[in-house]
Amino acid sequence: MRFTLAGYAHLARMIDKCRAMLNGTEGEYIYPCPMDERLMEFAGITSEQFTAAVKANPTDEGVSAWFRQVAKLHQPDELEEWNRKLLLRGPSSPESAEKFRQYRDAIDPSRTDLTAWADLQDLEEGRFVPRREPAS
Repeated sequence: MRFTLAGYAHLARMIDKCRAMLNGTEGEYIYPCPMDERLMEFAGITSEQFTAAVKANPTDEGVSAWFRQVAKLHQPDELEEWNRKLLLRGPSSPESAEKFRQYRDAIDPSRTDLTAWADLQDLEEGRFVPRREPAS
């Protein structure tokens, strides 16, 4: 999740999810999910455009090159701030918080320190997520 492609956090994961959807192998993946939609909105593209680009480009490099060409231009500090906010974003409603808690508890109920969707996704996919100090 923290890996960047073309400077964007989540882009590589979104490509993988789109390919899985196109191949009918998405399993529990959801494409486009709210994180996908946030990235596409920030870039100024639609899910239809992105899906067509993934369909037309068999490699991450091809999709990345397309993305760099069509994405709305952002200053490096603006992109860095957007990436930071995306990676720190947590549930935004009581319903979302309950869904987050259910997902977290199914993966590792001891990780009550997690508050961001990106951390939860990393944990689910077997990547190391450092323990966070509780907010005071």
